[in-house]
Amino acid sequence: MGPAPRRFHDPRSTKYDFLGSVLVRCPRCAAAARVVPAPDAPPEEPGLFEPRRLVCTGCGLSRTWSGRSVAFSSGTSQPATDPYFGLPLWLQTETRHGWLWAYNPEHLDLVRRFVAASLRERVPWYDHGRKMTLVARLPRWVTRARNRDEVLRAVDRIRATLTTG
Repeated sequence: MGPAPRRFHDPRSTKYDFLGSVLVRCPRCAAAARVVPAPDAPPEEPGLFEPRRLVCTGCGLSRTWSGRSVAFSSGTSQPATDPYFGLPLWLQTETRHGWLWAYNPEHLDLVRRFVAASLRERVPWYDHGRKMTLVARLPRWVTRARNRDEVLRAVDRIRATLTTG
């Protein structure tokens, strides 16, 4: 008998749960920078549209976003960008099927745990109100068992950029 299947239970996360800190490529020095909620944001504007700050520790670049619209990347045919400044995400790599990306290490860890699991449990849509969680929206090529090793290698390549960036 083989080893016990690795089980994944959907935590009901959505992409909005990972926008607290987004790793991007700095437009000035090409190092890893962060898009985080601005520390001086007014308390009456919590959530998706609260002001954000781009901060690069490599070159000291700091920019503020206080717009009223965000643009999420769709599809995997091109590199992904952050929804606020439109900068390329730091945590992404290209595979033969398309681009695999994550907003931050926690997002990448969720994708890794889902892909590595041989038993994937999702909550029924009628149980929680959210019909499409983050793992439910992953592209088919990411969720297919036959692509598991390739996707896990891509996740490892992305994770390696955390130590070099």
